[in-house]
Amino acid sequence: MLSSASLSRFRKNLLGWFVQSQRDLPWRRTRDPYRIWLSEIMLQQTRVAAAIPYYDRFLERFPSVEALARAPQEEVLRSWSGLGYYSRARNLQSAAREIVSKHNGLFPSQPAEAMALPGIGAYTAAAILSIAYQKKHAVLDGNVARVIARLSAVRGDLRANGTWNKLQASADRLLDGKSPGDWNQAMMELGATLCTPRSPQCLLCPVSEFCQARKQGLTDVIPLKRSKRSTVEITLASLVLVDAAGHTLLLAPPKSPRKSAPPDDVHTLVSRMWHFPTLAVRQGQAATELRKFAEESLLRGRGLRVEMLPLTKVRHAVTYRAITIFPFRMEVEKLPRVSMAKAPPLADLSSVAISNLTRKVAQAALASR
Repeated sequence: MLSSASLSRFRKNLLGWFVQSQRDLPWRRTRDPYRIWLSEIMLQQTRVAAAIPYYDRFLERFPSVEALARAPQEEVLRSWSGLGYYSRARNLQSAAREIVSKHNGLFPSQPAEAMALPGIGAYTAAAILSIAYQKKHAVLDGNVARVIARLSAVRGDLRANGTWNKLQASADRLLDGKSPGDWNQAMMELGATLCTPRSPQCLLCPVSEFCQARKQGLTDVIPLKRSKRSTVEITLASLVLVDAAGHTLLLAPPKSPRKSAPPDDVHTLVSRMWHFPTLAVRQGQAATELRKFAEESLLRGRGLRVEMLPLTKVRHAVTYRAITIFPFRMEVEKLPRVSMAKAPPLADLSSVAISNLTRKVAQAALASR
């Protein structure tokens, strides 16, 4: 892709730029594999600015892999609450327990052992091993793939027809073996800050002289935008029961996920966490179907004369699903007794692991007062 002399200059330019221009991020101040691993997991599907406060708080509560491994899962999920994609937290703790039991508490330094851990793929393993252990493994994520595709003017879908493997091979050739950790971070930083999907800042790019897409005027069309999955519209109804003391009813998450859950599976939509009584409903039937559900499953005849106050509807999104929630508030003297339920104060659900969807419903109920 580049001659020996050009490759040497390319590396020098990029690493020099990274030293001068890199963002000051907390996980860049350490070589601790646990902290680097945590940052990589949090940054999956999450913006840097949103991840930083969670990263800091999570480490305060779980400062080591041993602390994470022995903690109750409920507590781990509560610390993750609001960050979304909760399977990341579950896999993180499962991996921590394997690291403690099989690797003496040290993140494994070999790729095969790292990728055998829950939630660790080729990219994550390469990132952790190169940054923490200076292993010569080139990362390839969306940012790096975009940089390499523009450098070589690679057209088409980057994940189709073996193109991704070719991009990985290019990343391997570009890798600076003397500083693999800094190199990988520099490539990712370039894609995140300058070589962005839209309106790349080519005039500020330290390696623009090597970019074929820029020379050919193709930076706006490389890489090809991937077609998105069609959006599925889902309608839910949630019931916020509130007793005389201001406590509410939250139902327990299922012990295990359904293997083939439909798109409107409530437990999936609330991320298998504590949640208000909620069900999927037909358009225009939220109140009727929720009332019937509550009478049959919760109130058992005790709520026939209790008003169910409609609240401001809530919008939420989970991957390809666009969700509209119709929340209702019902004041009761006493909360019904339900197996595997909790009754925290509605005004403070911080002691319970809940999803963003549940948090939005709670906010609507609090605003109704």
